[in-house]
Amino acid sequence: MSTTGAAADPLAALGALPGVAESVESVRKAVDRVYGHRVMRRRSNEITSEAALRGARGSAALSGADWALEEVRRRTDFSGDDEARTVGAALRLTAEAGQLLSIWRQSPLRVLARLHLVAAAGKEDEVGRPRQDGEPVDEPLVELPLPDAREVAGRLEGLSQLIIAGGSAPALVTAAVVHGELLALRPFGSHNGLVARTAERIVLIGSGLDPKSICPAEVGHAELGRAAYAAALDGYVSGTPEGMAAWIAHCGKAIELGVRESTAVCEALQRGAA
Repeated sequence: MSTTGAAADPLAALGALPGVAESVESVRKAVDRVYGHRVMRRRSNEITSEAALRGARGSAALSGADWALEEVRRRTDFSGDDEARTVGAALRLTAEAGQLLSIWRQSPLRVLARLHLVAAAGKEDEVGRPRQDGEPVDEPLVELPLPDAREVAGRLEGLSQLIIAGGSAPALVTAAVVHGELLALRPFGSHNGLVARTAERIVLIGSGLDPKSICPAEVGHAELGRAAYAAALDGYVSGTPEGMAAWIAHCGKAIELGVRESTAVCEALQRGAA
């Protein structure tokens, strides 16, 4: 990914792909509905906390740790095995996301390095920096060819420039591109999926689409399933208009499913059942 300057806005161009405007509008309406729920007027902090927990559970599930929500809620120790460490990493990343919004707008690469450091919990020598050629990548869900370190560096820099420059692209488009690009590049030796989904969350919060972080796209990605997630990513990596539009639509559907999840939480709170 590259850009020739602020005047060139490739992300905005993606918004003109067939079906993308409809996805953007559908997401906007869904988000507006949950923000307008009467429970949000007095208990929004509870919805945010629950969305964070459910989003972390969904992200961990996509990375191979598909735990029941109540198990995630109950646990206090996440160091026992690989699955527990994955769930713990997802929880830490969700908690960290809201603290990095201002830095993201100025230095996305610093935020990505921080996210990887938080996910890996400092237990690897290569944490917090993009991988070098020859270093292995542990990301079993993504089986696409692995770009070399030079390509990773160049595309990360291009993505960073686009984010810093801003533009007119809808939040859904920007979030989908950030998510897809990080999955395609797998810039770190581990936890790339968790980092990519957290970066998507940061874009959705920082853009103003979901400022209270109550629309956990990770829930939707998990509900749509790993096979559909991988197939949609294939479309992104293809670079074709159809493939890109399909990936953006997939991310939009994930957000809408996250909205549905939080709407259900609102309804439960309203009934006094949660």
